[in-house]
This record gives sequence, structure tokens and C-alpha cells, in this order.
Amino acid sequence: MTNVTIYVEDNPDPEDIRTVISKILQYNKGSYQDDDIAYPLGVFMRDAQGEIVGGLVGKTHWGWLFVSHLWVAESLRGQGYGQQLLLKAEQAAKQRGCGHAYLDTFSFQALGFYQSLGYQIFGVLPDYPPGHERYFLQKQIEN
Repeated sequence: MTNVTIYVEDNPDPEDIRTVISKILQYNKGSYQDDDIAYPLGVFMRDAQGEIVGGLVGKTHWGWLFVSHLWVAESLRGQGYGQQLLLKAEQAAKQRGCGHAYLDTFSFQALGFYQSLGYQIFGVLPDYPPGHERYFLQKQIEN
């Protein structure tokens, strides 16, 4: 390859980002039969005023649920709401044809919580962030 220049950009143009992602998706299409659409998933908990006091954000894709964020207001923690949010998401994922789930958490967050719900560690990044670990977990969703 000739006349190619590589640039590092601190604030890349969103269109350039979309170009790279779309090229990867085009390449990937030759490797699988299924559609490549990821479907967003949100499970929310609201108080009497309609304010969000807990929620889970993720997506389903290729038979898997990915949980990107799970949060419960501090005043409501330890009362089973996190478990309810996660189980509702797993149930919705099953209805979408998913048989597995995955997520990540940090050593200062909720590792034990996820393990108590059947999630198993499949990877660890040590010292990420410095002084902590980042854990990657998966689970087979029960039928």
C-alpha cells in the first residue's frame, strides 16, 4: 500500500467513526447467517413521581443479552431491586430468543451480586482501573 497516512485524532468526526463501524459490519456479513441488528433493551424502575430510581440498559444480539449498565438508587440498594431488574432483562431476552447473557463489572462494584445470580467470570483485566480489576461475566439463561 502506498501513499497512506495514519492519523491519531483526539476528537474524531462521528461520520468517520460510523464509516469504520459500517465497514466492519459489511465484512462480518460474510461470516454468519443471522441479521446483524442489535436490539436495545431498557428496564426501568420509577418512583411515585415518575423519576427513575433504578434501571438496566443493554441490548440483545446474536442470541445474547449484553448488560451495559445496571444502577439502583443508593436508598433502595440491598432490597432486591437490582436482582429484579436483571431477571426482567433476562426474561425479555429469552422472549427475544436469547440463551445467554454477558456483562462486566469492577472489583469496587457488584461482582458478588452477579455471581450470586449465576454469572461466571470468563475474563479479568488486572489493574483496570489502577488498583482494581475489571471482570467479564457470562451466564446461560434458564428456560
